[in-house]
Amino acid sequence: MKFWIFMLVMNLLTPLVMIIYGRVFEKKPPKIARSKFEFGYRSVMSMKNEETWEYANRFFGKLWFRFGIAVGLISIIVLFFFIGKDKDTIGFAGMIICYVQLAAMLLPAIPTEISLRRRFDKYGNRKDK
Repeated sequence: MKFWIFMLVMNLLTPLVMIIYGRVFEKKPPKIARSKFEFGYRSVMSMKNEETWEYANRFFGKLWFRFGIAVGLISIIVLFFFIGKDKDTIGFAGMIICYVQLAAMLLPAIPTEISLRRRFDKYGNRKDK
């Protein structure tokens, strides 16, 4: 049971980070990153100017927050099916959950880039509607 609790806590760290940083990016996006040591949603399109940077970070933050909640709940539900199992089974389930969480961390980049390209031209200027 101790290993199951340990695996639960470890598998909830990723969704927790997604929820916290998602909310922070959505409400108060970081200043535009000009060096490789700063953080934020960084892509070629998002770093065109201040407007694209703020839009991308807010959009990505909203998605990360929502994905973090969903992944956290799914992780808890899935791990409940493994209560009382042996360490190898719990460890394998925890590893699979971790891989799914990794995919969920990266997946919001796709809709963010699509949204950026719909809203801004290739130079970072807002498209007129």
